[in-house]
Amino acid sequence: MAPAELAVMAEERGFESMFVPEHTHIPASRDTPYPAGGDLPREYWSTYDPFVSLATAASVTERLLLGTGICLVIERDPITTAKEVASLDRLSGGRMLFGVGAGWNREEMANHGTDPSTRFRLLRERVEAMKAIWTSDEASYHGRHVSFDRIWADPKPVQKPHPPVLVGGNADKTLDRVVAYGDEWLPNRIGSDDDMIARFDDLQRRAEAAGRGPIPVTLYGTPRDPSRIERLAAAGVHRFVLWLPSAPRDEIERLMDERAELLRVVAGAAGG
Repeated sequence: MAPAELAVMAEERGFESMFVPEHTHIPASRDTPYPAGGDLPREYWSTYDPFVSLATAASVTERLLLGTGICLVIERDPITTAKEVASLDRLSGGRMLFGVGAGWNREEMANHGTDPSTRFRLLRERVEAMKAIWTSDEASYHGRHVSFDRIWADPKPVQKPHPPVLVGGNADKTLDRVVAYGDEWLPNRIGSDDDMIARFDDLQRRAEAAGRGPIPVTLYGTPRDPSRIERLAAAGVHRFVLWLPSAPRDEIERLMDERAELLRVVAGAAGG
């Protein structure tokens, strides 16, 4: 189903946002195991480019927020990606949510010239470099992996200081990355709700220790149980992302209606 069609369907049903994933390709021969186990689903190498997808979605909607979940920044040039994010944010009227991550497929990274062992440092530097481009009329950045002298790069994003940066990942050090250069945490729901809530609490303790205020959480892979959603919301999740499969329109429409009903139930229980 085309992203623009899905976006219209989501906005009509009252959803706040739509997130799209990214893989530039999948190496036909790889040693890196699929994190979820088993065979890698075919859609992993059939995804549209996220910025093209979200641009088509922006053109047919008015309110829907447009998210990358996640953009593989370690496989992208930061100056070009900063331009894409800023362009989408401006052309959509300030609706971009920039989810970022370092990925898991080592062979995919290597095909882009990225050393998997240094990808997290690379991710941080590229995000920091993009922030400099978005917020400075004449930007420069000098790190170990990213370095450029003064540049001019417009347009600037509508959102100030820049679109929210949602740092994806569930690894032990992910929370440190969120506190260091993220505006939100974008984890997959892995393990029990108790385990996830303990990590939410840990994130806020680390944020406070770093002199930051509370950091919002956007949860990927939301359970379709109103009571669990309410509990996770009380623990600090402010945005819930529901999975949809890669499927024809009829099936997606049925699933969207089911999820819209869940939205109504949860909103009703929360008093709106």
